[in-house]
Amino acid sequence: MNPEMVALLAAVLFVLGAVGVLIRRNALVIFMCVELMLNSANLLLVSFAYAHGSLDGQVAAFFVMVVAAAEVVVGLSIIVSVYRSRRTTSVDAPDLLKL
Repeated sequence: MNPEMVALLAAVLFVLGAVGVLIRRNALVIFMCVELMLNSANLLLVSFAYAHGSLDGQVAAFFVMVVAAAEVVVGLSIIVSVYRSRRTTSVDAPDLLKL
C-alpha cells in the first residue's frame, strides 16, 4: 500500500466533501458531506498508522468514528425535527431554528 496514493485519495475525498458543504443548500446533503470529510481523515489516519507500524492512528480513527456516530444521531434528529416543523431542510432560511 502506497501512503502517497492513499493521501491523494483522502485529499480528493476531503475536497469533494468541502465543496459539497460550500455549494449545497440542503442540510441533509451538507451533513453527508461533513461525514465524507471525517471519513477521509480516518482513511489518512489509518493509512499512516499502517505505514509506520503503529496503532495510534487506528485508535484515533476509532474515536473519530465514535464521535461521528454520536453526531449522526444528534444531527439527523435535529434535521428530521426541523423538516417536520418547516417542511424544508434548506439552510438559506436564517429563521429556521426560531420558535
